[in-house]
Amino acid sequence: MNDQQRAVLRAICDTVVPSLEREDDQDGFWARSASDVGTPEALEDLIEQTFPDEQREGVGELLDGLAELGFLVSSRRSREQLLRNLFLLGTEAAAGGAGLTGLALFLAYGLPDPQTGQNPFWKTLGFPGPVSPAPQAERALKPLVPEGDQLHLDADVCIVGSGAGGGVIAGELAAKGLKVVVLEAGGYFDESDFNQLELPAYQSMYWRGGPQQSADLNVSLMAGTTLGGGTTINWTNCLRTTPWVREQWAREFGLEGLDGPGFDAHLDAVLERLKANDRCSELNGTQTRMKEGAEALGWSYHYTTRNVDPELYSPDTAGYIGFGDQSGAKQSTAKTYLADAAEKGAELVARCSVQRVVTEGGRAAGVEALYADPESGRTAQLSVRAPRVVVACGSLESPALLLRSGIGGPAVGRNLRLHPCTAVFAYYEEDQRAWWGAPHALVIDEFANVEDDYGFLVEASQYTTGLGAASLPFVSAEQHKDSMERYAHGATVIGLLRDHGGGQVTIDDAGQALVWYSLDDELDVRNSRRALDAQIRMHHAAGAREIAALAAGAPTWTEGDDVEAFIARCQRVPLRAGGHKLFSAHQMGSCRMGTDPQTSVANPDGELHDTPGVWIGDASAFPTSSGTNPMITIMALARRTAEAIHAASPAEAAGAAAK
Repeated sequence: MNDQQRAVLRAICDTVVPSLEREDDQDGFWARSASDVGTPEALEDLIEQTFPDEQREGVGELLDGLAELGFLVSSRRSREQLLRNLFLLGTEAAAGGAGLTGLALFLAYGLPDPQTGQNPFWKTLGFPGPVSPAPQAERALKPLVPEGDQLHLDADVCIVGSGAGGGVIAGELAAKGLKVVVLEAGGYFDESDFNQLELPAYQSMYWRGGPQQSADLNVSLMAGTTLGGGTTINWTNCLRTTPWVREQWAREFGLEGLDGPGFDAHLDAVLERLKANDRCSELNGTQTRMKEGAEALGWSYHYTTRNVDPELYSPDTAGYIGFGDQSGAKQSTAKTYLADAAEKGAELVARCSVQRVVTEGGRAAGVEALYADPESGRTAQLSVRAPRVVVACGSLESPALLLRSGIGGPAVGRNLRLHPCTAVFAYYEEDQRAWWGAPHALVIDEFANVEDDYGFLVEASQYTTGLGAASLPFVSAEQHKDSMERYAHGATVIGLLRDHGGGQVTIDDAGQALVWYSLDDELDVRNSRRALDAQIRMHHAAGAREIAALAAGAPTWTEGDDVEAFIARCQRVPLRAGGHKLFSAHQMGSCRMGTDPQTSVANPDGELHDTPGVWIGDASAFPTSSGTNPMITIMALARRTAEAIHAASPAEAAGAAAK
């Protein structure tokens, strides 16, 4: 980055988080700029160290373009207008400008000072920052590290991915005596690494380093990429698969027994292994407002069943579990099924990206992968010879792997479901202490099935300062700072949609996943509008003083305004880029199971229609969206698939183990 580009970058940061004069500014919140907290330098480091070459070049071109438009010699308000004009273009430059603005806000409010461990803005936000240091403890798992530049392994089953699906299949098959190898693209992190900070967590344990926009910019995507997958960083919401979803999957897609006691047994076994209970769901301010609003409106709700060990659990640290759980209470796959597998002799390899599934004679023969250690820079080619390969690397990466391998049939990557979420933020009279306690402790389920077995849940979200600041709509610096000054009194709820329509995962020229998703299905549009209605009415009934949709233009209701007019206004905002911000932490269906090879990738047991020995073991196998936080459904289906894998050809597995 040259001096001119660096100057423009600094000017962008100080345009979105400027120093402003206010008479009553006791904590220096208004006077403090992005430069005062080191945002420009941190953003430059982030760009240089983590952006791919093509993105770095694009940022440079954008900064040069803004310089040519007079960005450096313009007033702050003129710079704001230039950025707003850029956002309206609907081009790659617009996306880049919005991305830099979001990153500047994220770093200004989310990045702590390396000396104090605190961000100066946090005092006004009422956020304590990390409440405890990462404990020092011996790592429970011992992933295999290649010693040379090549490593070859033999196995009965090679499992690609270690999350809710892959971890369960590893534990179940290892317990049955099969030789199991698990390959995980992410690193291994445990309690001793969890420092309760946003940016390090996103960079180390999330897909592509944190929230990522879909290729069409319509949805912000979050997925786990670490040993244990999403179970390491999710919010521990253990919801059973609903009866109407189970019936649909059995009736329409041929998943026999899914609507009966056999699948109940899988659900029960998973919940028992995870120590799932509803005794660790104390309500913070946001969830208390949800409860009050639901009760005032006569809506049904329930306390969240969570996979945590009550003997280790503490609400003081539970609010940080999206960054990893220091207490060790969370019963992730790393703590449960992967530990079970390792105890039975399974080999785990982290930092290992699988490039393709190897086939011989039209059936599975193993995988080819690349081990890469980002700290040392060491790499090694890794191959696994196995007659069974389980693809369980998530609904974004599983189809990409099949597409790179040339297997799976015409439906690979199609039928992607995202549970796209709208979000509504509200201010209350008192501090909500939303950073305390579990992110999910209460669920409003009144609308889970409002039309033809489709609907939505109303849930809370994890408190964040960086992502929260970046998610709040930016209309002007004054408006955004005013929103952040009152952030402690804010409560965010999401409308989690069981989407009927779908998107697609494709790959680019380098074989990397591209995600495409438009929320334009008529049923989904109706239910999203219903969700906005419900979120607003809940806040209103709970006594909110101000309500704002996370949408372009920041449509806002203030106490005394016509709430019906506000709901109608929010429902007119489009559900896409440039309208409501849509979020997804649940990706499903992109390699779905079914009886028809033209419309599904795997058969009802999970084995590929066109490639025997290759199985789908994650949420990409879902025939449709689940309509619930999917972890328990993933695990129960994985347990069912593990039984089918073991029953398919035991003689073959024994032969592979003997080689």
